[in-house]
Amino acid sequence: MEEQVKYPFEIRNLSDEEGGGYLISFPDLPGCISDGETIEEAIKNGIDAMNSWIKTAQEFNDSIPEPFSSQASGRFVQRIPKSLHVRLAERAKQEGVSMNALVISIIAESLGRKDAHQ
Repeated sequence: MEEQVKYPFEIRNLSDEEGGGYLISFPDLPGCISDGETIEEAIKNGIDAMNSWIKTAQEFNDSIPEPFSSQASGRFVQRIPKSLHVRLAERAKQEGVSMNALVISIIAESLGRKDAHQ
């Protein structure tokens, strides 16, 4: 079963000087960051970091913030052309991830590039 990310996260490219790959951070969880060579690896490592952050907070009886949900449900439904759906499904299979994980990573990468240019 695929583990769900409980908190919103941000992903950005790491420069060559920073070691390359991708950095994932969780704004609701101060100091909770991780990285990976690919976006998928960064998300997987980020889930581990998020779970460790929560476990450590519980062990020290620290408060654990609620995931940000006041303005967005986290659910997004969009109709796409069948040809694009087929291409996404094939790419997800090649990458060994769900189509949802692939689309999330594509959107996150695109938003990260846009933020970097601003």
